[in-house]
This record gives sequence, C-alpha cells and structure tokens, in this order.
Amino acid sequence: MDEDGHPKTLQFACPSRGQQRLVTTSNSLEKDFDYSAWGKNQDLNKRIQLLRIITQISHNSTFLTFLLTGVPGLEWAHAWISIPFCCLYLTALSGNTLILFVVLTEPSFHEPMYYFLSMLSTTDIGLCISTLVTVLGIFWLNAREISFNACLSQMFFIHLFTFMESSVLLAMAFDHFVAISNPLRYATILTHARIAQIGLAVITRGTVILTPLVLLLKHLSFCRSHVLRHSYCFYPDVMKLLYSDTKINSAFGLIAIISTTGVDSIFILLSYVLIIHSVLNIASPEERKKAFSTCISHITAVAIFYIPLISLSFVHRFGKHSPPYVPTLIANIYLLIPPLMNPIIYSVKTKQIEKAVLKLVCSKGTHI
Repeated sequence: MDEDGHPKTLQFACPSRGQQRLVTTSNSLEKDFDYSAWGKNQDLNKRIQLLRIITQISHNSTFLTFLLTGVPGLEWAHAWISIPFCCLYLTALSGNTLILFVVLTEPSFHEPMYYFLSMLSTTDIGLCISTLVTVLGIFWLNAREISFNACLSQMFFIHLFTFMESSVLLAMAFDHFVAISNPLRYATILTHARIAQIGLAVITRGTVILTPLVLLLKHLSFCRSHVLRHSYCFYPDVMKLLYSDTKINSAFGLIAIISTTGVDSIFILLSYVLIIHSVLNIASPEERKKAFSTCISHITAVAIFYIPLISLSFVHRFGKHSPPYVPTLIANIYLLIPPLMNPIIYSVKTKQIEKAVLKLVCSKGTHI
C-alpha cells in the first residue's frame, strides 16, 4: 500500500505494442486491497481506475483465449481463398497417405530407404492435421478464437512434427551415404531394429526438447491484446504477446532450434560432402551419374523444407515493417509446401514408387 492507501503498481512493457501498461499484480491485489472498504466512501474515479487495473491482468488460465488471423486485408475473400487451401490440404493428405499405404502393404518396399520415406509421409500428415482445423475454420466460419490450452497443444504438435521432419531428412541423408559409400554393408548397418531405434529417437528428441518450452509459457502473463499474426499458433508469434520477462523462453527457443534443425542441417551438409567424395572416387561416369541421381529427390525435399523455415524465421526477426500479408504467406508456404511436394517429388523421381502408386490407383479405378 502507498501513503494514500492505494495498491502499489508495477510497469510492464508489452512486446507486441511497445507500450507501457499499468498492471497491478494479483498478489498485491489479494494482499493489499481491502474489498470491504470499496463502498460508498470511495471516490467514483478511483473505483473506475481499480476496475481498469484489474481487467488488465491477463494470467494464463483456462479462460484465456487468442485470436488467430487469416489473410490481413482480404477478410472479405476468405471464402474464395479457402478453395485453393482446401485443395492443397486434400492433395497433401491423400498423396502422403497413398505413399504410406503403398510402403506398408507392398513387401518389396520393406527396405530402409522406403521406411524412412514412410516416416517422412507420417510427419507431413501430422503437420497438415495440426493446422487443418484452425486454418479452414477461419476461412469458412470466421472461427478466430482458440483457447490457451488448445493453442499450446497445437503449437506443440506443429513444432514437434517440424523437428521430426528435420530428423527424418537427416536419417535419409545417412541412408544415402551408407548406400553409396558402403553398399555391401548397407543391409547389416541399417537393420530393421536400428531403423526402429532411429524412429524412436526422432520422436523422443522432439518431445524432450519441446515439453519444457511449452510448459514455461503456462506460468507467464500476456498482454491485453491476444491477436496472433497467423492462422495457427506459432511459438515466436505467441512470444510477442508476453509482457513477462522472456529471456529464459528466448534462450530455450534458441537452444531448441540449434539442437534440432540447426544440428540436422549441419549433418545433412556433412553427409553430402562425404557422398560427393565417395561418388568422385567411382571410376565409371555412368555409375557416378546414377549415384548422384539417387540423391536428387532428397536434396529437393531438404530445400523445400529448410528454405521456407529460414524465411519465416527471418520475417519474424527482421520483418517488422513488411506488409501484413507477407508473414501469412510465408507461414502457410512453410507448413503446406513440404507435405504437398514430398509425395510428388518421390513419386516422380522414384520409379518403384511411381509404378506402385499407378498400379494401386488403376486397380481402384477398375473396381469402381
């Protein structure tokens, strides 16, 4: 309490607005504010001020909600924009499901390379499902509200499947390296048990890294404005709404990125340096060409995954003055293009997959 008997206040900076907000902490309200004295003797202006202070407190609770954003400035066209988005989601889900079904049902595909491909398809399906409801909900029903716990869950799974996809791409790079540099020991190095261990490690690493990152957000407070810049919950986007100290969260976020996509990208690059060295040692030009051609699909998949990811990170850090639709466009490319393109790339570049998919589609067509 101060000399006049009023509750003490603290200044918090709102990162998303860059303004100072006058907020009374809940502890000071509970301990110092005498609700019984809030009667006829109190001045009306003081009552209004206290009410405003109380309503500005935004603690993480089941009642806290965020507002998602569609395409800024084109809200009137959301129904039309939903058509291509719906087609993209449908194509991505059906393509990855088809590859997953072919790999699991065809005995000839029960090999390390195709097991890793099925892991990639699984992560792509997970990425699509994680954002499908909120994205189409905004475009179709203008359903912008999402609860705090639902936002945390969506954010967890989006980043989990992103980290998993990065890990699977690294595993596929290792698969190519072993197949080219040591083909005679390929089957003994990449056994079914070892592939299962790699898959378990991919899931475990992402879960262990993300769990403390998400749990830390539950104990922090947010600004009065809860408007997010994307049509789904993205960690850097949520961080901008915090008025609590974000140093620990920023440090954890940086560690998470470096220890997953950062480390994976370095090892992928290293794998291809070793692959190039092995290919150059092959005497026959035709064998060299064949060895390089087996890596084209994977190199393309790596490019369409990392380029949008890096672009989105740059927009969040340095794109404060960019048009509002730019982050939205890059964010949707980041989540939709890899799941959409991976089945197409591997179906076109891998003849065995192409034949199996065509066979399955044609057989279904004849039955109809």
